Amino acid sequence: MHLVLRQSVRSLVALVLLTLFIVPTNLLAQSHVVSPADLQKQVFEASHVREHNLQAVQNFLSTPTAQKALKSSHIDPRQVRNAISTLDDQELAQLAARADKAQADFAAGNLTDRDLILIILGIAVLVLIIVAVR
Repeated sequence: MHLVLRQSVRSLVALVLLTLFIVPTNLLAQSHVVSPADLQKQVFEASHVREHNLQAVQNFLSTPTAQKALKSSHIDPRQVRNAISTLDDQELAQLAARADKAQADFAAGNLTDRDLILIILGIAVLVLIIVAVR
Protein backbone atom coordinates (compact mmCIF):
# COMPACT_ATOMS: atom_id res chain seq x y z
CA MET A 1 0.00 0.00 0.00
CA HIS A 2 2.80 2.37 0.94
CA LEU A 3 4.62 1.51 -2.30
CA VAL A 4 1.55 2.26 -4.42
CA LEU A 5 1.13 5.68 -2.76
CA ARG A 6 4.78 6.51 -3.33
CA GLN A 7 4.52 5.52 -7.03
CA SER A 8 1.36 7.60 -7.41
CA VAL A 9 3.06 10.68 -5.94
CA ARG A 10 6.08 10.19 -8.22
CA SER A 11 3.82 9.81 -11.24
CA LEU A 12 1.90 12.96 -10.29
CA VAL A 13 5.13 14.97 -9.83
CA ALA A 14 6.44 13.67 -13.16
CA LEU A 15 3.18 14.63 -14.87
CA VAL A 16 3.29 18.16 -13.40
CA LEU A 17 6.93 18.65 -14.43
CA LEU A 18 6.24 17.29 -17.90
CA THR A 19 3.31 19.68 -18.27
CA LEU A 20 5.46 22.64 -17.20
CA PHE A 21 8.12 21.82 -19.76
CA ILE A 22 5.78 21.03 -22.65
CA VAL A 23 3.28 23.89 -22.30
CA PRO A 24 4.73 27.10 -23.82
CA THR A 25 5.56 29.72 -21.25
CA ASN A 26 3.66 32.43 -23.13
CA LEU A 27 0.46 30.54 -22.35
CA LEU A 28 1.29 30.58 -18.66
CA ALA A 29 2.26 34.24 -18.50
CA GLN A 30 0.42 37.10 -20.15
CA SER A 31 2.60 38.71 -22.76
CA HIS A 32 2.22 42.10 -24.37
CA VAL A 33 3.71 42.77 -27.76
CA VAL A 34 4.16 46.32 -29.04
CA SER A 35 4.46 46.80 -32.75
CA PRO A 36 7.53 48.67 -34.01
CA ALA A 37 5.27 51.37 -35.50
CA ASP A 38 3.59 51.98 -32.13
CA LEU A 39 6.94 52.06 -30.38
CA GLN A 40 8.33 54.53 -32.92
CA LYS A 41 5.24 56.73 -32.54
CA GLN A 42 5.60 56.78 -28.74
CA VAL A 43 9.29 57.65 -28.97
CA PHE A 44 8.53 60.45 -31.43
CA GLU A 45 5.78 61.87 -29.20
CA ALA A 46 8.01 61.75 -26.11
CA SER A 47 10.80 63.44 -28.02
CA HIS A 48 8.43 66.12 -29.29
CA VAL A 49 7.07 66.82 -25.79
CA ARG A 50 10.60 67.03 -24.37
CA GLU A 51 11.68 69.42 -27.14
CA HIS A 52 8.62 71.61 -26.50
CA ASN A 53 9.32 71.72 -22.74
CA LEU A 54 12.99 72.48 -23.32
CA GLN A 55 12.09 75.31 -25.68
CA ALA A 56 9.55 76.74 -23.20
CA VAL A 57 12.07 76.91 -20.35
CA GLN A 58 14.82 78.30 -22.59
CA ASN A 59 12.48 80.96 -24.00
CA PHE A 60 11.50 81.94 -20.48
CA LEU A 61 15.11 82.27 -19.38
CA SER A 62 16.00 84.19 -22.57
CA THR A 63 13.68 87.09 -21.83
CA PRO A 64 15.37 90.40 -21.01
CA THR A 65 13.96 90.28 -17.48
CA ALA A 66 15.40 86.81 -16.94
CA GLN A 67 18.78 87.80 -18.33
CA LYS A 68 18.84 90.83 -16.06
CA ALA A 69 17.86 88.74 -13.03
CA LEU A 70 20.51 86.12 -13.73
CA LYS A 71 23.23 88.73 -14.21
CA SER A 72 22.28 90.59 -11.05
CA SER A 73 22.52 87.30 -9.13
CA HIS A 74 25.88 86.45 -10.70
CA ILE A 75 24.49 83.26 -12.28
CA ASP A 76 25.93 82.33 -15.66
CA PRO A 77 23.01 82.05 -18.14
CA ARG A 78 25.00 79.61 -20.31
CA GLN A 79 25.52 77.31 -17.34
CA VAL A 80 21.78 77.32 -16.62
CA ARG A 81 20.94 76.67 -20.32
CA ASN A 82 23.38 73.76 -20.43
CA ALA A 83 22.02 72.36 -17.17
CA ILE A 84 18.43 72.48 -18.43
CA SER A 85 19.19 70.00 -21.18
CA THR A 86 20.45 67.45 -18.63
CA LEU A 87 17.19 67.36 -16.66
CA ASP A 88 15.01 64.30 -16.97
CA ASP A 89 11.62 64.51 -18.69
CA GLN A 90 9.59 64.89 -15.49
CA GLU A 91 11.76 67.66 -14.05
CA LEU A 92 11.77 69.46 -17.38
CA ALA A 93 7.97 69.21 -17.67
CA GLN A 94 7.56 70.69 -14.17
CA LEU A 95 9.86 73.61 -14.95
CA ALA A 96 8.14 74.24 -18.29
CA ALA A 97 4.76 74.34 -16.54
CA ARG A 98 6.09 76.82 -13.98
CA ALA A 99 7.66 78.98 -16.68
CA ASP A 100 4.45 79.01 -18.75
CA LYS A 101 2.37 79.89 -15.68
CA ALA A 102 4.76 82.68 -14.68
CA GLN A 103 4.70 84.18 -18.19
CA ALA A 104 0.91 83.97 -18.34
CA ASP A 105 0.54 85.58 -14.90
CA PHE A 106 2.99 88.31 -15.80
CA ALA A 107 1.21 89.03 -19.10
CA ALA A 108 -2.13 89.17 -17.28
CA GLY A 109 -0.73 91.63 -14.74
CA ASN A 110 -0.95 89.20 -11.83
CA LEU A 111 2.81 89.41 -11.23
CA THR A 112 5.11 92.36 -10.79
CA ASP A 113 8.64 92.54 -12.19
CA ARG A 114 9.96 91.70 -8.74
CA ASP A 115 7.79 88.57 -8.51
CA LEU A 116 8.90 87.46 -11.96
CA ILE A 117 12.56 87.98 -11.08
CA LEU A 118 12.15 85.87 -7.94
CA ILE A 119 10.53 83.09 -9.97
CA ILE A 120 13.31 83.24 -12.56
CA LEU A 121 15.98 83.05 -9.89
CA GLY A 122 14.15 80.18 -8.21
CA ILE A 123 14.00 78.22 -11.45
CA ALA A 124 17.68 78.89 -12.21
CA VAL A 125 18.79 77.85 -8.74
CA LEU A 126 16.55 74.77 -8.85
CA VAL A 127 18.07 73.69 -12.17
CA LEU A 128 21.60 74.12 -10.87
CA ILE A 129 20.84 72.24 -7.66
CA ILE A 130 19.25 69.32 -9.51
CA VAL A 131 22.24 69.04 -11.81
CA ALA A 132 24.72 69.38 -8.94
CA VAL A 133 23.04 66.62 -6.92
CA ARG A 134 23.38 64.13 -9.78
